[in-house]
Amino acid sequence: MLFHSYTFLLFFTVVVLLHRLAPIAARRWILLVASYLFYSSWNARYALLIAASTLIDYLAAGWIEKAETQARRKLFLMLSLCTNLGILAVFKYYNFFSHSLTEYVGLQLPIHELLLPVGISFYTFQSMSYTIDVYRGKTGTARDFVDFALFVSFFPQLVAGPIVRAVDFLPQLSDHTARRPEEIRLGLKLFFVGLFKKLVLADNLARVVDQVHANPEAFSSGDLWVGAYAFAFQIYFDFSGYSEMAIGLAQILGYRFPDNFRRPYCAVNMSDFWRRWHISLSTWLRDYLYIPLGGSRNGRSKTLRNLMITMVLGGLWHGANWTFVAWGFLHGLFLIVHRLFQRLRAAVPTLDRISASPLALPIFVLLTFHCWTLSMVFFRAASIEVALDMLNVMFAFGGGELTEAKMLLFCGLLYLVQVSQEKYDLVAHFEELHLVVRVAIIALGFWTMVLFTPNDLEPFLYFQF
Repeated sequence: MLFHSYTFLLFFTVVVLLHRLAPIAARRWILLVASYLFYSSWNARYALLIAASTLIDYLAAGWIEKAETQARRKLFLMLSLCTNLGILAVFKYYNFFSHSLTEYVGLQLPIHELLLPVGISFYTFQSMSYTIDVYRGKTGTARDFVDFALFVSFFPQLVAGPIVRAVDFLPQLSDHTARRPEEIRLGLKLFFVGLFKKLVLADNLARVVDQVHANPEAFSSGDLWVGAYAFAFQIYFDFSGYSEMAIGLAQILGYRFPDNFRRPYCAVNMSDFWRRWHISLSTWLRDYLYIPLGGSRNGRSKTLRNLMITMVLGGLWHGANWTFVAWGFLHGLFLIVHRLFQRLRAAVPTLDRISASPLALPIFVLLTFHCWTLSMVFFRAASIEVALDMLNVMFAFGGGELTEAKMLLFCGLLYLVQVSQEKYDLVAHFEELHLVVRVAIIALGFWTMVLFTPNDLEPFLYFQF
C-alpha cells in the first residue's frame, strides 16, 4: 500500500477509528496488527523476517540486561548484530558480491533470485540500535514484547523511515495523555504537505529524470544537466515528502517522530548538508559507526579514515551496486576536503575572513548543492560506466533538445523557495496566517494536485532501500 493511494487512505481511516475507540490496553495490539497487515500487502512471507529479527533482538536485549559478565553481554550483542547484518547480507548483498567476485576475481558462486524485502535496511538498523543502546546503558529494555514489536514494525515509518530510536519511541507507548486537536491538525498538515511534494513535484520531475536515464547516450550536455537538477529535486521532494507524511500519520495517531529533513539545499558545506539531509540516517551512522570507529579522537589521519569508511558504508547501505559505493566515496571525499579546508582557514586568517564574508555564503551554498547534484548522477545511473559517460558529456557544455529553459527555471524557482524558507518557513508558521489566507492556500494546493498529479502512482524512491 502506497501512502498516496486510496487503499491506504481507507486502511488508515479504519486504523484511526479503531485506535481512538478501543480501550487503552488494546491500542498497541491494534497498531501492531495494522503494521503487519500493512507490510504483508507487499509480501506476506517477508513479514516473517521482521518477526524473526524482532524476537531475536528482544531476547538479546533482555539477556544483555541480565548478564552478569561483560563477556556475556558482548556475546548477546553479537547475536543481535550478526542476525540483523546476516539478514541484510543474504537478501540485499549476496548476489551483488557474488556477481562482483565472478566478474573481478573469477570465483563462481551460486546466484539466488531473492526479492528484496521492502524497507529491510530501515527496520534492521532500527532494531539493531535498540540492542546497542541497551548494551551501552542508554535505554532500558521494553516493558513487554508487544511494545518492542510495535517499535520495530510501526507502519508509518516501517518501509522508509525516519529511523526512530527506542529511547524516543518506547516511552510514548506508556503515555496515555489525551491527544489535543492541535496535534491532529499538525499531523494532517504535515501529511498533505508531503503528499503535495510527492504528487505534484517529485512525480512530475520523475518524467524528465526517467526520460534522461532510460537512454542517456541520446542526450546532449544541456539535457543531462537538466536531468541532474531534476533528479536532485525529485529525490528531495520524494523522500522529504514521504518523511513528512510518515511524521504526520504518526502525529495523528498520537506519536511524535523527529524531523528528517531541514532544508538541505541551503547547506553551506557537506558537513552542514548531512546535518540537514536524512537526519535519522546520518545521526545513526555517526552514533553507531563513526564514533565507535574512533570518530575524531585519534588524530587527523584516522579521523579522515573514519569519515571515508562511514560514508562508503553509508553508500552501500543505500543499495547493492558499485554506483552507491562510488556515491559514498564521493561524500567521504567531500567531508575530508571540508575538514582540510577548515584547518586551512584556521591557519590563514585572510582566507578565514574571506570565507566568513557575506559574499562567500551564496558561493558555498551553490558549491555544496552542485557537489550533491553531481554525486547523484552516480546514485541514479545504472552503472559507474554510465555515470562517468554522463559526466563527460555534461562537462562538454553543449546544447540540448529538452525544454531546458522551462525546466531550469522551474528547478531554480524550487531552489529559491527552499532558500527563502531559511528566513520564513511558511509551513511552520501556517497557523499564524489569517483564516482566509489559509483557506486560499489549502484550496490552491488541492486544485494543483487535481490538475498536476500523474495518472500512474509512482512508488517512493526509498522503498528500494
